[in-house]
Amino acid sequence: MEARGEELRALEAEVAALRQACARARWGDAPGAGHQLRSEGWNSSEDLKRHIGQLESELAFLSKLTGINITKCSKNTEEIISAEMKEAGIKKILQKHRLSGHCHMITFELEFQVLEIQNKENSSSVITDLNIIEPTNYPELSEFVSRVKERKDLVLFFQTLHFFAECFEHRMRTFKHFKEKYPGTVRLYEGPAGSSMGIQSGRPPRFEFLIVWMIQVDERGKVWPQLDLLPQAPVQALKLDKNRTLEAAPLSFRSMLEVLGVEGTLEGLITALSPPASA
Repeated sequence: MEARGEELRALEAEVAALRQACARARWGDAPGAGHQLRSEGWNSSEDLKRHIGQLESELAFLSKLTGINITKCSKNTEEIISAEMKEAGIKKILQKHRLSGHCHMITFELEFQVLEIQNKENSSSVITDLNIIEPTNYPELSEFVSRVKERKDLVLFFQTLHFFAECFEHRMRTFKHFKEKYPGTVRLYEGPAGSSMGIQSGRPPRFEFLIVWMIQVDERGKVWPQLDLLPQAPVQALKLDKNRTLEAAPLSFRSMLEVLGVEGTLEGLITALSPPASA
């Protein structure tokens, strides 16, 4: 995943550079355009167009594979010059990048700086600054984003964003599915994009199971779902619950998850609490 993300961003940069070359050459119409294309390594504008087409095909494949689509990017380059570096044969280049796009349904926008240091023997580069502007409206991701900004770890950000977006969409699809299938039993108080789903009993005494589905992200970027069940019952229902079924419900819920999975467990709870079908 890490290698694919880096390849995706490299292709984006190459396609952007080639499109600029096309614009400058005006596809061979402008005076001296043919010489300009040859000086940039292309025999003709048709060769350049074919190469761009190949790169865009690869880019589309990688975007589909990773879910990451970069819709806008810009780059400014600044050479840092000093007498001491020139004498030592050292060259420093500061690249300022700005990217925006989306990973599945989650949009992102960020700025970062890369310092490239070249000498006679080798070259190296390091991210010196990272500012993540978006996403900001996902509380489960906010702490991780703050850590990534401090570490300036751009690769980890995209890698984790990919898996978080997949988990987020899975949760939303699941909530939406059960709300549409059981509209009288299921309650989505925060909408399908929220982190909880209520399952109301259709028989007296009335009570509710609140399913809290959080997406956890640790400091290494590992993403996993965590589901809990919270019984919500009036005093009357608790008094009638002689076997303490409601009290044991959270533990039973976790056991069901291990055996039936998320969808199977939720389906079983909902059908058990749904009112009987009328004859």
